[in-house]
Amino acid sequence: MQKSSIRWGAIAVAAVSAALAMTGCQPGDTDTGSRGSSGSTGSPGATGTAAKPCAATALKATAHQAADRPAGTGTGAAIVQFTNTGTKACVLQGHPTVAGAANGSPELNVPLQVTPVGSASPVKLAPGAQAWLKLTFVQVQGEGDGYCKSGSAPVIYPTMVIGLPGAGAHQVALADGQFAECDGTLTATAVSATKPS
Repeated sequence: MQKSSIRWGAIAVAAVSAALAMTGCQPGDTDTGSRGSSGSTGSPGATGTAAKPCAATALKATAHQAADRPAGTGTGAAIVQFTNTGTKACVLQGHPTVAGAANGSPELNVPLQVTPVGSASPVKLAPGAQAWLKLTFVQVQGEGDGYCKSGSAPVIYPTMVIGLPGAGAHQVALADGQFAECDGTLTATAVSATKPS
């Protein structure tokens, strides 16, 4: 009788152990089997690991004049678009630094005074995805060479150097003109997954 109860006890322990090993369940687990082999929970963009900041080499930056800009005859405002050209998802975050580009001489770039607008949140970019920010300049007034309300002379830059925290600096030209601004100051939104106007 004693041998029989020991044998049944051993069989019961083996059965419970096998069941736990097959399900991989732990106390408190609520997983319903939606995980794939990558550890993703099935939500869009989830990879099971945190995306790293976008490398400068994985981004393509372009710019065009904004539709919503201050009254005047200069550029007024520009939308800068960043496209993830890499093969992995990455993250952009923060407000930019902006400098007027000196033709081929980075040490001669002219930094502009940027006033950040709005809060900054991480923007995860899948390969091929885009994020945007908006630059709003002190607008040039008048015709011809124009003038600045402050009395300073307007400045025109064929390209600007836009920097993002952890994502390098990117020299961009406007697709539809040149950057014209007054007073060396501007406001800038943080990079966003929503395209501004």
